[in-house]
Amino acid sequence: MVDYLLLFLAGLAGGVLNSVAGGGSFVTFPALVFAGVPPLIANATNTFSSCAGYLSGAYAFRKRLFEHKKEATFTVLLSLVGGAIGAYLLLKTPESSFEVAIPWLLLFATALFIFGAKANALLRLHSDKSKYGNQSTAVFLYLLLLSITIYGGFFNAGLGIVVLSYLTLAGHSNIHVMNGMKLLVSSSVSVAAIVWFILNDSIAWLEGSVVLVGTLLGGYFAANFSMKVSQHHLRTFVIVMSSAITIYFFYHTYG
Repeated sequence: MVDYLLLFLAGLAGGVLNSVAGGGSFVTFPALVFAGVPPLIANATNTFSSCAGYLSGAYAFRKRLFEHKKEATFTVLLSLVGGAIGAYLLLKTPESSFEVAIPWLLLFATALFIFGAKANALLRLHSDKSKYGNQSTAVFLYLLLLSITIYGGFFNAGLGIVVLSYLTLAGHSNIHVMNGMKLLVSSSVSVAAIVWFILNDSIAWLEGSVVLVGTLLGGYFAANFSMKVSQHHLRTFVIVMSSAITIYFFYHTYG
């Protein structure tokens, strides 16, 4: 009974983090392992559990997303493809071989979020000067998003922060729109990955369902709350959260 209470509370906290800044998997994944779910199954189960929070959060941002309907539609399609590829790779690759790279990926993502606006300005300068600049920049961003969604299908932890970093690089500046797009990407990646996990019987349904209820509640209410908070405060929160998560994973992996 205590394990289920822990899983519900972890899901609630994870749903809040995923909607506001990302990083909820760093609460829900360890909770599943602590409750006795094997790490590989916990990884797949965590994707299943977190999906509810992503979907409810994305629904709460539906008005913001409708303003970017064309971009959102293409993003969903690309995310479904990437999520399916990533999940397939997870089922074919030992988890331990990827874990050592996670701290470095998170460090890159955090730096990209902080300095992404400057990097985007350089990309735009290149586009203006080059005859094919706009096309090459667009192709680069599409390939980057595909790579990110493959990562999300493979290992869900940190996906929200990486997606926020990508959106900054892609030219977005409104944190509320970025949060909506982030949740849309996470939802699409998770749905595609879950199909693979179900086909391979890789989900702990009872434990995952308890976490799912928590993420569903936490994700929806946090998304509504986040739209009332200033963009400056949300950006500061994202930077602090992503830095803390990165430090934790360096310690967990190399400490």
